[in-house]
Amino acid sequence: MSKKSLVVEHLKRAQMLDVLTKGVRLDGRGLLDYRPVSIETGIIEKANGSAKVRIGNTEVIAGVKVQTGAPFEDTPDQGLLVVTAEVLPLASAYAEPGPPNEDAIELARVADRGIRESGVVDMKELCLVKGKNVLAVFIDVSVLNVDGNLFDAVSYAAVAALLSSTMPKYEVTDEGVKDTGKTVPLPVKLIPVSVTMVLIGNTLIVDPTLDEESVMTARITISSADKNNICAGQKGNPGGFTEEQVMHAIDTALSKGEEIRKLLKKSVGYGKKQK
Repeated sequence: MSKKSLVVEHLKRAQMLDVLTKGVRLDGRGLLDYRPVSIETGIIEKANGSAKVRIGNTEVIAGVKVQTGAPFEDTPDQGLLVVTAEVLPLASAYAEPGPPNEDAIELARVADRGIRESGVVDMKELCLVKGKNVLAVFIDVSVLNVDGNLFDAVSYAAVAALLSSTMPKYEVTDEGVKDTGKTVPLPVKLIPVSVTMVLIGNTLIVDPTLDEESVMTARITISSADKNNICAGQKGNPGGFTEEQVMHAIDTALSKGEEIRKLLKKSVGYGKKQK
């Protein structure tokens, strides 16, 4: 980083610390306020399900593809669920074409863990022939614009795409597995929601912008499933949290998670489809 950049970062951090002591942020939000979140579904015609999510100026798109495959050896009666994420070169001045860097790999890993560990999909419902044929669900997420809090944006897009997905209906006969040409909803059991918080000075804030992320000392992402159960967590950056800050982060993840969960349900019409 150049000397000029270091001076800018120092001034930016000092300004943020000053306003945070007053319980507000540079963009006027409270410490625990999200930027406006919008969710659209059904935007990729050839996908089994899809969604676009905007959190402020951060924008991502997710597509779901369901196809047959072989199960893992240690789970012969369960289907597969895989989440991948990439930051498109046009999304940020710092993104480059080519293999994903460490940040992109961590982004995909955190989203994948938060979704799979929640048990969002009944994986046994995806088994066609034990040990031979299962349905594999692939969720591919692309970041279209970067302005902070990619972890939550990627997670919400992936979950919204899942909730809006259908899968081919197969029949198992003596001759093998046959596609009936019909579709049924994915067996979604619950709705995992991640909440990402960062530490600036001694203040914990949710949904950080790119500027806020540039001066944070530590980051934590906590995912909760339905019924307020914590299902995954990931800490980032070298800085640490006190025990009190971790407990505050957990309480915040549960309360904000419920707000986002309601928004996800409303956006995809969840509940109406199950009636």
